Amino acid sequence: MVIAVVRYGKDERRKILEAELSKHPFFTDEELALRFRVSVSTIRLDRGVLGIPELRERTRAVAQEAYSTLKSLDDQEVIGELQELIIGERARSTMIIEETMVLAKARVARGHYLFAQANSLAIALVDAPMALTGSVELKFIRPVQLGEVVVAEGKVTKRKGDKYWVDVLLQANTEAVLRGHWVLFAKERGEVRETEME
Repeated sequence: MVIAVVRYGKDERRKILEAELSKHPFFTDEELALRFRVSVSTIRLDRGVLGIPELRERTRAVAQEAYSTLKSLDDQEVIGELQELIIGERARSTMIIEETMVLAKARVARGHYLFAQANSLAIALVDAPMALTGSVELKFIRPVQLGEVVVAEGKVTKRKGDKYWVDVLLQANTEAVLRGHWVLFAKERGEVRETEME
């Protein structure tokens, strides 16, 4: 079987590169070099010509925009680093597993850190000043090691009135580590009474 290798001309490559990075700003220069079958320095040159900043700056810009749209949480209530947030649709965050987050003997992440990252991402997707978790179905798939970067991606799958259904997937090294299904309720600030929380 012969696989055709697509090589783009400079102008066409730059046009496609610009479109790719507007949709997926987290691609690294190395990933783009593989995708376009050119050197990393060629990708850097293309980015420079197009006025597209390096990954760190793109990530910072996207994160600032994401934090500015938060409604149901304060900035410091998000567990992990918010990368993308389109309220009512999808969200993404990252978290590095540090020494304080692991079990002393097993050297793997404590489950409540992974749950907290996923839960805060699910809540951030709710279009209301407050969101309450109604129920969660969780499956831990594999342990997460010290130093691994956990990428959480959340998606609203259904909405009916003040009720949201959200799926969240956590991955480390592109392997699934946790999967969950949330049912959340959108609330106004004065709406929550003690009786609702019992």
